[in-house]
Amino acid sequence: MHQIKKYLKALFPQWVINNFWHLPKAILANLVYGFPSKKLKVIGVTGTDGKTTTVNMIYCILKNAGKKVSMVSTINAEIAGKSYDTGFHVSSPDSFTVQSFAKKAKDHKDEFLILEVTSHALDQYRFWGINFDIGVITNITHDHLDYHKSWENYFLTKAKLIKGVRVAVINKDEKHFNRLSKFINPNSKILSFGFSPKADFNPKSFSLNLKLIGEYNILNGLAAAAVCASEQVSTSAIKSALPSFVNLKGRMEEIKNSKGIKIIIDFASTPNSLEQALKALRRLTKGKLISIFGSASERDFKKRPLMGQASAKYADITILTDEDPRFEDRYKIIDEIAAGVYKIKGKKNIKLFKQPDRQEAIKLGISLAKKGDLVGIFGKGHEKSISFKGQEIPWSDEEAVQKALNDR
Repeated sequence: MHQIKKYLKALFPQWVINNFWHLPKAILANLVYGFPSKKLKVIGVTGTDGKTTTVNMIYCILKNAGKKVSMVSTINAEIAGKSYDTGFHVSSPDSFTVQSFAKKAKDHKDEFLILEVTSHALDQYRFWGINFDIGVITNITHDHLDYHKSWENYFLTKAKLIKGVRVAVINKDEKHFNRLSKFINPNSKILSFGFSPKADFNPKSFSLNLKLIGEYNILNGLAAAAVCASEQVSTSAIKSALPSFVNLKGRMEEIKNSKGIKIIIDFASTPNSLEQALKALRRLTKGKLISIFGSASERDFKKRPLMGQASAKYADITILTDEDPRFEDRYKIIDEIAAGVYKIKGKKNIKLFKQPDRQEAIKLGISLAKKGDLVGIFGKGHEKSISFKGQEIPWSDEEAVQKALNDR
């Protein structure tokens, strides 16, 4: 099946697949479910990093403010009062699933529907027929260039979300803030967030008491605050809701143990997210910081050395391993990441290990850790499988950690 898909993609350009498969499918889904989103205020969240957390933060605030709200992210969904383990891996659901969830929310008489929106989904019309009332762009850095072919195409795809929205929430710290602003209708409202004092929502003007670590989570919280403030949720209601927000599964999740080492599992799988995660963990580390990660195959290979550089910049020990090797040579992937490590290697004493077997890599990292050290395991997070040679092999970073701890 995998080879057939590759053959079809080689035979037909992506725009042909989008316009003659994805678009008709989306139109049919809307007709089947009766354009349910017309009865809802739809909030869309896109960006390279932070989408899932921001979606869940917005949901938390609105729910705590007494609003009737549903949400769909790539790892979880809360629809019409019911919880769903979406299992969408790293992309948004297909158009029929989107419209099905929207109809459930409408029938439940929910006021809001919050959707995590990936660049693939925007390009493939999965959200066709949904009129986004509020659009959020957390950031646009480096990812999915295998699909979009260039950063410019990736940028333009992300920007589609805020065209036509009533309120656009965008990151003031990003160098392309002004360019993004030009995509917004003149009669629409722009709310900015960021560390910049010029941002409408910044840590000084809108302080947040978050339990989450990392500056990036402050940005996610500020973006969520901006969305909810635009819907007349009071400042006190926003600030009282966020302190109760805890890490999502596989997002900076600590695995408690009795060995005196700190072990963190995180989904970071882009150069920016990995760097920000390691930067945050460096501040928490009393001893050595050990970084374990890989990079998915058949995806954006240009980001691999950039991730190696990020790890070498902050971690004392880097262990390169599998993420989703699929049909690509796993050693080739690791070597391409390692090329980035070597660029930094001469600047400080960095130890590098290559162990494609993810269980063995985690075991190695934990065996090298001493009391006071921190082990960060990145790239899989909440995911429950590893894709290898056409098979989805059951996998859990958490279970791998527990096994490694037992073997130590």
